[in-house]
Amino acid sequence: MARTRQRTPSEVALIGRHTQQRSLVLTAFIRADGFVGAQALHAQLAADGSPVGLSTVYRTLTALAAAGRADMVRDTSGERLFRYRPGPEHRHYLICTECGLSRPVDSGPIEDWADTIAQHSGFANVRHTVELTGVCPDCGTGQAATERQ
Repeated sequence: MARTRQRTPSEVALIGRHTQQRSLVLTAFIRADGFVGAQALHAQLAADGSPVGLSTVYRTLTALAAAGRADMVRDTSGERLFRYRPGPEHRHYLICTECGLSRPVDSGPIEDWADTIAQHSGFANVRHTVELTGVCPDCGTGQAATERQ
């Protein structure tokens, strides 16, 4: 039986040498819903029977973030979580601390503020990290019910 070559997403070229493992990681990452940690993505790949090492998953996700194709936040325990970014535009998210639901938010004011700080300070290549967390309406409703009991 002839094996067909899996079409590789173009982002693999952004993160260095093309390997089958990187392609597998990238494909699984794109399919992930919302933010995902390297260990969770590795576990999913292993469950699917993909022979990819955890260090390859970490390196690939970190390289995608550096190339502007993944957004990165830290959860409450400090673990880095990544979300695929289909375009080059930087985004910010509001993340539920209970269930992990993430919603993109209007980041125009944040970007304007960072640009203003850079201009007034004379610094170049200014980067920023903004993490917005809270409890989503679904979890908030459950939490309010639990608190009333």
